[in-house]
Amino acid sequence: MHAAVRADVLAALDRVYDSNWYVLGEEVTQFEQEYSQFSGVAHTVGVGNGLDALTLALRALGIGPGDEVLVPSNTYIATWLAVTHAGATPVPVEPDPLTSNLDPARLAAALSPRTRAILPVHLYGQPCRMPEILAFAARHGLAVVEDNAQAQGATFEGQPTGSFGAVNATSFYPTKNLGALGDAGAITTHDAALAEQLRRLRSYGAAHKNHHELPGYNSRLDELQAAALRVKLRHLPAWTQQRRQIAAWYDAYLAGIPGLRRPAVAAGAAPVWHLYVVHTPRRDALRQHLAAQGIETLVHYPVPPHLQPAYAPLGWRAGALPIAETLAATCLSLPLWPGLTEATVAAVASAVRAFCRE
Repeated sequence: MHAAVRADVLAALDRVYDSNWYVLGEEVTQFEQEYSQFSGVAHTVGVGNGLDALTLALRALGIGPGDEVLVPSNTYIATWLAVTHAGATPVPVEPDPLTSNLDPARLAAALSPRTRAILPVHLYGQPCRMPEILAFAARHGLAVVEDNAQAQGATFEGQPTGSFGAVNATSFYPTKNLGALGDAGAITTHDAALAEQLRRLRSYGAAHKNHHELPGYNSRLDELQAAALRVKLRHLPAWTQQRRQIAAWYDAYLAGIPGLRRPAVAAGAAPVWHLYVVHTPRRDALRQHLAAQGIETLVHYPVPPHLQPAYAPLGWRAGALPIAETLAATCLSLPLWPGLTEATVAAVASAVRAFCRE
């Protein structure tokens, strides 16, 4: 991916270097406008990373100590950490075991008088069932904050992810579908007042230099990263189409393998296939088998947040959230990146099939 855009990215970095303006300059302004158009939102606020994007989004909504936020039990820990950093308490909701995404039917059981928001994650690039989540939130007066870090360009019933919630967050970590050359993130919203508050929060709580209205942060999207992201954003639709083709090849070549579950897509969802994740109870053995043949795989994620030492004070024990725990014990991410050939996909699938016949 980087080889194909190398000349354009280096030219963009040269442009920033020669501008002598390295923080909150024209590149960030232009990227925010371009990403807003891509995402179908009125405002984008670039920040330092995805965790800050989530934390500032919650802060902008006034969520803090004493509040609860409904979060997926099956997600990367950053989702929970953002709630913690905002001063609130994460309350886990189990996923749909087929899609691995938060199950709207399970929200009611987690609701309490302290619940203020829902934080759905479009995991692996698979859109959550947002209309159901929004309808539940509306009935109970809750805010919705989407974690769109793995799903830039995905849609549900034609609407882009990252445009459903009151305020939404994304990461541009280098491995994302739209990845920077280091840490970077952004917040999207339709609300002009929220956008203005977020711009203050990201820059020491100030709308104007040396006048600080809020106890803010130092979390600003870097000019160099914005310039690189502007180049890569132009390629993202084509890269997404390649990812979809690769996923379709995997679906075809992995069909009918006993003991292996392929990804399921919710009706109305158009994924962007950040990851292609299969499930098998023999996950660790399969991973070793593939590694012996030079096929690298990853596990996203081996330990769910409620069993991490960081959240031991909340009192969750093994067995408390069995769907998340089962998914963590059985998930395996197969190779997937733009430019991966059908022949390589077929070879990976052949190795998987050979293992499952043993």
